[in-house]
Amino acid sequence: MGKPTGFKEFERALPKKDPVANRKKTYNEFVHPYSDDELNRQAARCMNCGIPFCHSGCPLGNVIPEFNDAVYDGKWEEAYRILVSTNNFPEFTGRICPAPCESACVLGINRSPVAIEEIEKHIIEIAYKREYVKARPTHLKTGKRVAVVGSGPAGLAAAAQLIRVGHEVTVYERDDKPGGLLRYGIPDFKLEKWVIDRRIKVMKEEGIVFRCNAEVGKNVPAAELQAYDAIVLAGGSTIPRNLNIPGRELKGVHFAMEFLKQQNKRVGNSPFEEEEILATGKHVLVIGGGDTGSDCVGTSNRHKAKSVTQFELMPQPPQQRTEAMPWPTYPMLLKTTTSHEEGCERHWSISTKAFIGDDKGNLKAVRIVDLEWERDQLGRPVKFAEVPGSEREIPCELALLAMGFLHPQHEGLLQQLGVELDERGNVRAKEGEYQTSTARVFAAGDMRRGQSLVVWAISEGRECARKVDEYLMGYSELESKDAVFDYA
Repeated sequence: MGKPTGFKEFERALPKKDPVANRKKTYNEFVHPYSDDELNRQAARCMNCGIPFCHSGCPLGNVIPEFNDAVYDGKWEEAYRILVSTNNFPEFTGRICPAPCESACVLGINRSPVAIEEIEKHIIEIAYKREYVKARPTHLKTGKRVAVVGSGPAGLAAAAQLIRVGHEVTVYERDDKPGGLLRYGIPDFKLEKWVIDRRIKVMKEEGIVFRCNAEVGKNVPAAELQAYDAIVLAGGSTIPRNLNIPGRELKGVHFAMEFLKQQNKRVGNSPFEEEEILATGKHVLVIGGGDTGSDCVGTSNRHKAKSVTQFELMPQPPQQRTEAMPWPTYPMLLKTTTSHEEGCERHWSISTKAFIGDDKGNLKAVRIVDLEWERDQLGRPVKFAEVPGSEREIPCELALLAMGFLHPQHEGLLQQLGVELDERGNVRAKEGEYQTSTARVFAAGDMRRGQSLVVWAISEGRECARKVDEYLMGYSELESKDAVFDYA
């Protein structure tokens, strides 16, 4: 460990951010890097504890104490090599991961955990500046061809791993540019798109072929994929959860991703055919309390909305762990994001009863009611009842539905391939095997496991690639997340 007493001497500190008034004027990232001394102090806080629970807290199995030690000693190439041994895209996870590793940090039992996510982002950005990150095309060629459908984090991770072992890899993406959720789901103020372009450039130099504007099952027949030796389905969970209440058809009621994707295209100067969805000068209601809802809040504030309100059906989460959320599990605590800091009125235990329109079919208000939750012995909410007399209307001209996603799109690709679905509507693939009911077809990411985190998608893509390699070659030299590494 870098400094045995570091966790006693230094407190957790996150990098400075631009003032709220300034960052609301642009769609740029606004978190500043640590100074060299600040980064050294934060890395010094890692305890190198006997059992590093952060390893198991991270879905990728990142080797965290080791890269913290290298950062403390200023061994940047070593830190980079350790980090990318388990994570293909730390520039993504270092910006948008909720850091389950930090929830599992041993120091977090009675103090603030190590700032693992920020240290991770600094390692990869320093690696880019020092030109450690470069294409490394393999001279080994297996002659096997793999099609990856979807260029989100799962598809990119699978492609990156498969090209390493000599397979030819083609990635099909239905949008105009690769990146999937990273490009058209995450706002630029959290992840600027040059970060994606920089990585895609490296992947192309390694030999990966990207075919954009290619929706398999629509303008590209699924039969075309039969020419490949293996197929990886990584299209994501794209069907949003709807709110079927009176007035749903009114103008001004939209799914969150329609709003966010359009804004990302606007920032990226990509054309879109849909009617513009703007929050400017409107009372905005975001229904759903997760990260997608938070992204709608930040985007609405940048549109200069008249007001922004966020509702959540569930009760307000606690600010500290409860008996139902013991360490080192990932706790469902109250989360105040940078978007909330920029201006948002938040309410919990609210049910939306109806959307109310004017005589022209435009949304003008929302009818809501308060809920009272019954809890079990551990304090977990189990069922609710409406509070009598609490029903009321609030003004609203734009309602954004951010209540999560149900399953992948079934029409087109999945139907044409004939893959079996599970009871939730996701692609059925045996746990740990990733192979579907259709020969040569594998599935990874949200399309297989359901809506989840970017870090889980990368993990799924890596593990799926190893199983594809085993299927094609009879064995695989691709490491699993449980492997023991030698960084020498």
